[in-house]
Amino acid sequence: MLLIILAYLGGVLTIVSPCILPVLPFVFARTGQPFVRSGLPLLVGMAVTFALVATLAAVGGGWVVQLNQYGRGLALIFVALFGLTLLLPRLAERLTRPLVAAGSRLTETASTGAGPSVWASFMIGVATGLLWAPCAGPILGLVLTGAALQGASIGTTILLLAYAAGAATSLALALLVGGKVFAAMKRSLGAGEWIRRGLGAAMLAGVAAIALGLDTGVLTKISTASTGGLEQALVGRLSGDSHPRNLAEGGAMMAQNVPGGDGPGDAGPDSPGMQASGAMMMAAKNTAPRLPVEGQLPALDGAVQWLNSAPLTAAQLKGKVVLVDFWTYSCINCLRSLPYVKAWADKYRDQGLVVIGVHAPEFAFERDVKNVTKAMADLGIDYPVAVDNDYAIWRAFDNQYWPAHYFADAKGQIRYHHFGEGAYDESERVIQTLLREAGQTQISTDLIDASGQGVQQAADMGDVKSPETYLGYDRAENFVSQGGARHDQPLSYTTPPTLALNSWGLEGQWNIGAERISLAAPGGKISYRFHARDLHLVLGPGSDGKPLRFKVSVDGKAPAEAHGTDVAPDGSGTVTEQRLYQLLRQPGDIADHTFTIEFSDPGVSAYAFTFG
Repeated sequence: MLLIILAYLGGVLTIVSPCILPVLPFVFARTGQPFVRSGLPLLVGMAVTFALVATLAAVGGGWVVQLNQYGRGLALIFVALFGLTLLLPRLAERLTRPLVAAGSRLTETASTGAGPSVWASFMIGVATGLLWAPCAGPILGLVLTGAALQGASIGTTILLLAYAAGAATSLALALLVGGKVFAAMKRSLGAGEWIRRGLGAAMLAGVAAIALGLDTGVLTKISTASTGGLEQALVGRLSGDSHPRNLAEGGAMMAQNVPGGDGPGDAGPDSPGMQASGAMMMAAKNTAPRLPVEGQLPALDGAVQWLNSAPLTAAQLKGKVVLVDFWTYSCINCLRSLPYVKAWADKYRDQGLVVIGVHAPEFAFERDVKNVTKAMADLGIDYPVAVDNDYAIWRAFDNQYWPAHYFADAKGQIRYHHFGEGAYDESERVIQTLLREAGQTQISTDLIDASGQGVQQAADMGDVKSPETYLGYDRAENFVSQGGARHDQPLSYTTPPTLALNSWGLEGQWNIGAERISLAAPGGKISYRFHARDLHLVLGPGSDGKPLRFKVSVDGKAPAEAHGTDVAPDGSGTVTEQRLYQLLRQPGDIADHTFTIEFSDPGVSAYAFTFG
């Protein structure tokens, strides 16, 4: 709804565009004539024609982007051309001359008749749409860019219609007020032209930044620092918020880009979080759900390796109820949902349920099949796991989240999905329902109780006020060490004496990379001001694999009873492998605290903080 309102307002504001001036005298000529036979057909013709032209542009853009490796370059060329038309009016006139000529001929044809003809008014509206369609404002540019990157859709057409309706509203007011609006528009052209040129220059600067790769570095940090504005919300919605997410119970936390990808097809719901399928409805808490068909189970092709099983295909799984679990072994949200997935696999295996884990790596070290194999052994995973290092299965499902659970029936149809932790009772009832549909008659209505222990224990989300925080510069936020971050080279850092909540800093000589930070000399520290029961940090040893010692403190003291499973009460611990380490689990009431971890030896890598 927010997008539709913004698109409508953007259309209202385009009345000040110089492109619309040539047709306005014909519009004002309808002033004083019956609205139903004159004004209304004109407005309908304009809105429909503009939406049609813009939709064709969006479809064309979608075809361009589908050319894979060439799509990004061609899309940048089109955006640059659009920016040049805003900056250079003469270029815009040349490029849009065919549309303007067609609009002018229609206007002349429609204006030759006598009296308030409905058809003549509609044709003037069509001409207005043709003349006005090339005069795209910034919001319309975002709509068309989003359509090009994601493919044209009904949603895109609705946005374009809302934009056209906004322009029609402006023209309707112009019909009521008449020539006074026309004169005021002429006076505003000077300022409007400079604004138009400024927008064109800004678009060209953005194209240059993307072409130079700054969109994944400096611009990434800039964009994530101001997510509260309407512009950021609009761009996020139009782009499908294309970063994968780790989902915790009660909210979503942003993850890094898909490795090796540039805007993968991974659009998710508009309001991610602990939500089930929007189509699923529960009549009562303990009754069977009604499950619509959401689509066919995609192919499971593209995994670099299968563990605990030979490769499985959707065809082989016909006749079985299938649960596909997207996970990665350093993801705390995946680890906390894992006890339930394992329990379902054990309980319903003999009744026709097949659980398939799809391991899609978040960090580079999770691409190592040996690491995945060891993690599975440590976690007790005995069901089939597809190692999806190239994100082939991820994209086939159009997935965007860790963890994500998809439930398919015996006919190979997806009937339910759930993103993130939670909703375990509902998910198990879905399994029971699908098994009954498959012909199983001895399905119990009892539900499992699979509360996890240690790092897999459910989070206390009521006390979590700290977000997942990445330390590499691609995703880093709230870094406060003096002088800021220096990329990809060792530098000595100091941490301020006091830290605000959810800010963090470094002490000692560190090398800040895109995905991780690495300690370049002994004695380095990381400090974080947080509010949560649990604190975790993804860590790894150096390239030689040598264990690295560390010491943890809370507000300058040993953690004692607040120590995590990977830390002794005196705060000591050792990094032995690349994984998530639980460093704190606090008893009693939760408050703001300053966490510090100090490393005696160089070489350690740190990736991300998570909380629970």
